[in-house]
Parts: sequence; C-alpha cells; structure tokens
Amino acid sequence: MQSVGIKAIDHNDFDLWLPLWKGYQRFYELDIPESVTLKTWARFLDPAEPMHAALAMVDEQALGLVHSIHHRSTWTTGDHCYLQDLFVADVARGSGIGRALIEHVYADAKRRGVSRVHWLTHETNHNAMQLYDRIAERSEFIQYRKLFP
Repeated sequence: MQSVGIKAIDHNDFDLWLPLWKGYQRFYELDIPESVTLKTWARFLDPAEPMHAALAMVDEQALGLVHSIHHRSTWTTGDHCYLQDLFVADVARGSGIGRALIEHVYADAKRRGVSRVHWLTHETNHNAMQLYDRIAERSEFIQYRKLFP
C-alpha cells in the first residue's frame, strides 16, 4: 500500500467521509438516523465544538476515519480525549491505517495539552484489540450505561 496521509476533515470532505461512516455503522450493526449524521458532521466543522474528525487518505481515496471528543476531567487539570469512532475500510485492514489514525489522535491530543486518550471497543473486536494492546494500556474499568428514549 502507498503512503498514508491523515487529514483533518474540511467542508469538502463529506462525500469521502460518508461511505466510511456508513461502513462503521454496518460493522457495528447500527443504523444512525440521517439527522444525527448531519448534526455530527456540522459539529466536526464547528470550531466551538470539542469534536474532531480525520480521514486516512491514500492517493485521493479515503480508507479510514477517526472521531474524537475532548472533555474535562475531575482527575486532572488537562482535558481528556475520547476516541469515539475508528474505522478502516475492509480493503485496507492490516495495512497500518488504524495505527496511523490513532497516532494522529495522540499527536493532536499532545498538541492540545490533553493528559489522556481513551476509547472503548466491543469485546468481540479481537483484530482491533491486537493493535490496541500494542499501543495503549487496557483499563480494568467496565462500562455501564443507561439509555434514554
């Protein structure tokens, strides 16, 4: 595979980003409403929002995406960064794109003075966990949640 470039999204990238976003949803068997997708896209482009998105590009083709959210912490004076979504197109898995996207988030977090990057993955996502175990520490915490209609 050719050299991978990571770029923060801009207004012109919606048509590159959307197929990856839909691929992410298929992977996790989600169906996020279009209204939420459009609001999320708008948030990425709003400098007042703490949400960020980047694409992994090979030539002119987008092969991966990453979304992150910066938030306050009661444990540190610096913000934390939640890496919420990471997806690599099927044809590019195992090529280093996932790692490059995570390293992009790490670099951005350091530049912004963030003290921690954290994320979740599904317990069945064994391929991704092989990468995660090499580049981060696995937390001993278990997630609980309550969903509201």
